[in-house]
Amino acid sequence: MDAEAGGGACAKPGDPVFIQGGDFIMGADDAYPEEGPAHRVSVSSFRLDPTEVTVARFAAFVDATGYVTVAEKPVDPATMEGVPLTDASVLEPGGAVFQPSPDISLSALSWWKYEPGANWRHPRGPDQPSAAPFEPVTQIAFEDALAFAQWAGGRLPTEAEWEYAAQGGAGYERSLAGPPAEANTWQGIFPVQNTKEDGFEGVAPTGCFEPNAFGLYDMIGNVWEWTATWYAPRHRTDETNDPSGPSAADSYDPRSPEIPVRVIKGGSYLCAENYCVRYRPAARHAQDTGLGANHIGFRVAYDVSDEE
Repeated sequence: MDAEAGGGACAKPGDPVFIQGGDFIMGADDAYPEEGPAHRVSVSSFRLDPTEVTVARFAAFVDATGYVTVAEKPVDPATMEGVPLTDASVLEPGGAVFQPSPDISLSALSWWKYEPGANWRHPRGPDQPSAAPFEPVTQIAFEDALAFAQWAGGRLPTEAEWEYAAQGGAGYERSLAGPPAEANTWQGIFPVQNTKEDGFEGVAPTGCFEPNAFGLYDMIGNVWEWTATWYAPRHRTDETNDPSGPSAADSYDPRSPEIPVRVIKGGSYLCAENYCVRYRPAARHAQDTGLGANHIGFRVAYDVSDEE
């Protein structure tokens, strides 16, 4: 039950959850083409944060280290080579912010705006309310997530580990028939109508929905999550034990082949039945490693000792 609808408190970050390794079917053949081919792999045991990293946890990291996120630094013009600079504001510190539109005919790019001043403290922009302490931290570029994970004594999960954990030991792939009731997704017709039936219009505090069988919250919906895996438009099938995915040299997104991309998983509060049906463990997406957005966060994985 979510906090707004039910009046109760949501789950706060806790100790990492032990995930017993095993075999599972990774990927899917009946959904988006980049999810295939479905194939059996195995992963070793590891631990995983039960919730997404919160704003409060990230603030503790910043206070302890003085870390400055990518969204808080001016954009290096060298990274914009080949991109027409029609507006100098794109070189200012900031991130991508979702802009609801009443026009369903617009392209997906029209729903996003580079917002100067958007960062983990103000993920929707400097003139919008601050992020709440127990919301998942967003506007986090890949290197920011990696820096936090290392500070916390862990690492980012691989795509295979993340997907295995998201299945919760169920050994099945969620149907495309509709979004799960126990996740923060978009209700209504995206992007013109949001009925907020789950109690949230946007991001929800961590742990406001039932955990999966492993005790992990928000593996589906709420915010997309970074993984350590480089993105390619199809799965490799020659890695069956602890697959790490393609090398950096073999990674690319056909839509933007010149931009370094990693895999994000889990979908977000913007996934709806009529758009972005990615509220499933096998769903995956390419994300520019150097850009934060207000619907992408992360959680940390940890290696286990041989004795565990």
